[in-house]
Amino acid sequence: MAAPKWVTLRAQWLGQQLRELREANGLLLRDAAEYLQRDPSTAGRFESGEYPIRRPDLLALLDLYGVADGRRREDLMKLSQEVWQKGWWDGYAGEVAGAFVDYVWLESRAREIRAFDNTLLPGLLHISEYARAAITAAEYKAKSERIDRWVELRIARQRVLGSDDPPRFSAIIDEAVLRREVGGRECLAAQLRHLVDHANRPNVEIRVLPFSAGAHASPTGAFRIFTMAKPFPEVGYAETPKGAIYVESPDAERFARTYDELRESAFAPEESTDFISAIAEKLLR
Repeated sequence: MAAPKWVTLRAQWLGQQLRELREANGLLLRDAAEYLQRDPSTAGRFESGEYPIRRPDLLALLDLYGVADGRRREDLMKLSQEVWQKGWWDGYAGEVAGAFVDYVWLESRAREIRAFDNTLLPGLLHISEYARAAITAAEYKAKSERIDRWVELRIARQRVLGSDDPPRFSAIIDEAVLRREVGGRECLAAQLRHLVDHANRPNVEIRVLPFSAGAHASPTGAFRIFTMAKPFPEVGYAETPKGAIYVESPDAERFARTYDELRESAFAPEESTDFISAIAEKLLR
């Protein structure tokens, strides 16, 4: 049996809004399909995101649903364009899970990314040696060629932090991550120096959550919060043994509250940089 087609987050968001507009107008799916002169199953796939709607059909539905507000129409049209737009990351679509393609898209569109990590450093801050060691350990059955591609993707993602309009990237890193010798002592030392270099960027903030903070607000582990411009919602992200989960606002507010609690327990940025530098120096003694 063929694997089901992955439906991107942006296609799901657009479809959800179309369904809400239709239901708010008291219309059935077959009413929308008849208006478009399409089969009801096709109209259903528009709403599920399985088949992204094209511009003429979207404009027709907005007229049918009485969407006269110019800003609302513009937001929905922008979302529709995102559904169809291809990005550099699509070249890796056959080698990573569909959920991770969504993750890279979120990184590329976010105005702010907040991260908490307690096992590995954030991928946006990896050097290639650290990335290779981390990926090899996690994907222990993968062939070297596949690992090469995954490392390449991880490093390519980092371009977003140096783009013309980069996102604000704020990371809270558990002290355990700084002491875990991923790739060996020399690799970790080089990685920590790289971390300090990035902490000096105007759009990057790094805070360390020390062991002395004791129990903290995220015992379940790492997570991300992506804040984007309208029409996109704020999105919380976490990984589980069964795969990634994405949580949209208002439910993503729990992630934001947890991040704020962690931030209160963490060192300030300057103190964090000094702490990281001290660990790196000790590794090379």
